[in-house]
Amino acid sequence: MQLLLVAVVLLPLAGSVAALLPAPPGLKGRSPEQAVLRHGVTVTGAVLAAAVALAAGFDHDDPARMQAQTDISWIPALDIRIHLGVDGISLPLLVLTALLTFLCALYSYFVMPAGPSPKAFVALLLLLEGGTLASFAVLDLMLFFLAFEMVLIPMYFLINGWGGADRERSAWRFILYTLLGSVVMLLGLLLLGIEGGTFDMVALARADGAGLSHTTQLLAVLAIGIGLAVKTPMWPLHSWLPDAHTAAPTVGSVLLAGVLLKMGTYGFVRIVLPMAPEGAHTFAPYLAAFAVVGIIYGSLACLALALPSPATTLAKGAAPAGGGRDLKRLIAYSSVGHMGFVLLGIATLTPTGVNGALFANIAHGLITGLLFFLVGAVKDRYGSTDLDRLAGRTGAALYGRAPRLGGLLAFGAVASLGLPGLAGFWGEMLAMFGAYDPAAGLSRPAFRTYLAIAAFGTLLTAAYLLIVVRRVCMGDPADRTGAVAAMTPVPAGAPPLATTPGGAVPGGDAPGASGGAASGGAASGGDTPHGAGTDGTAPHGAAPHATGAGGSGAVAAAGPPDVRGYELAAWTPLVALTVLAGLWPAVLLGLTEPAVQQLLAGGVR
Repeated sequence: MQLLLVAVVLLPLAGSVAALLPAPPGLKGRSPEQAVLRHGVTVTGAVLAAAVALAAGFDHDDPARMQAQTDISWIPALDIRIHLGVDGISLPLLVLTALLTFLCALYSYFVMPAGPSPKAFVALLLLLEGGTLASFAVLDLMLFFLAFEMVLIPMYFLINGWGGADRERSAWRFILYTLLGSVVMLLGLLLLGIEGGTFDMVALARADGAGLSHTTQLLAVLAIGIGLAVKTPMWPLHSWLPDAHTAAPTVGSVLLAGVLLKMGTYGFVRIVLPMAPEGAHTFAPYLAAFAVVGIIYGSLACLALALPSPATTLAKGAAPAGGGRDLKRLIAYSSVGHMGFVLLGIATLTPTGVNGALFANIAHGLITGLLFFLVGAVKDRYGSTDLDRLAGRTGAALYGRAPRLGGLLAFGAVASLGLPGLAGFWGEMLAMFGAYDPAAGLSRPAFRTYLAIAAFGTLLTAAYLLIVVRRVCMGDPADRTGAVAAMTPVPAGAPPLATTPGGAVPGGDAPGASGGAASGGAASGGDTPHGAGTDGTAPHGAAPHATGAGGSGAVAAAGPPDVRGYELAAWTPLVALTVLAGLWPAVLLGLTEPAVQQLLAGGVR
């Protein structure tokens, strides 16, 4: 067990270094690029196998106890130690991180994002995995900070090097926001460790705030909370997130939403609640207030993006300003709302609410990871994720042209809105139950008001997701003519384009394929099949993409290809786990509940 946890943390870091060697050891391919992508799949697969073995060997009868511990002195003068361990709170996050990173590596083997060298891409992906896994496994405040910061650099380069439009500005905004928040968090961690006499997270949690004055706890919680709130992201510190998601490549968005956001909420549960309980109790009502504002704000932003643009805007043949009604941007804003439920559960300071927050963390990683994979597939086929253009150019829409893809997108949407029987339901429900009866000393009227606001947010969530399903999967006849006009340039003085009822231009280019789009039908800077040539042929036997050159009209005539084999392999685990967690929530709650009870009662063992 001890060696398994060390392997889970160190394997990605070693694999990242090996990816930069002239040839990844032990692997061959038809080209150096294919070999290094195979290296990424192999290393992340080995990490996933080690994480699953760790979960299998975990003592499920005592999940509150810190297991598989490694404790080695690192900097004796500062009492900083290399201390690793796992309990019922961190184990699910370790497995989720290993799973999502493996699926991203597998997906990238077939659909490599357009950008610099694949060697750099694989090295950054593995470095990102190593930093994230370390964040969930380390038990020293300084090591936690180092691991917390380690993920920023690879994510910055993944967005800036392999992202889409406006990637440079989005990458800089991401790293500036998170670095500024981390500087403030470091001050709080130093204050907590120096005043507490140790940086060991287990010892500080066991002390339950003893030896820390009320003022010290308030300052520590405020400083640490700001840094964690940026990463979560909590309204109003969320504004970096939509741009980062919109610009990031598909796998970058999957990992950013599915894994990196969880580091912030994990920090609240692992550090703030047990180590500074008085400070957490003081700030809990304010945290809950910001959480419910984020729920409503995120839902209203998504609703505005989901609704069609004014007909006059599309009639002018121009995409809406501000990036349009981008589907990736919509899912990014939905994360602000979903993470609001997580923060609300934490703010209740009750076992019910905190367990709901931890469950919602895992559910959001599974569901939103799946949604970003699906949106990447839509962009791969149509070259756009603008809702107005998608609704107008799909003709019979996804249900008619790519029924499996449309069905999976609808599944992801209803899972995200919290349909009972799927993973998205339990976490949000438990968080609201916790708000109904918060911890002693917290205002019940205030928290029940927050509960009512959050419940209204669930209705808004259902509204915008059902609108997205109707428009993308069923089509939107009212948008089609304008959307085709927006996608197909019209020469000055030429008469308006005639369109068929399905939105295709008779005898001309397929909507969205004009202007010599990038090979494979992907937009510039987006995901493209590894090794695809100018004819748009996908590698390894995958179905060919619609050819951008010359505007063949293949998409309009034959429809986009449905779910491919590698896509099915990457998405099926997420679908299965979403159903499993929804039907059998005790699998996860059985791990977290004893650990949360112990944590709120006075630390961990």
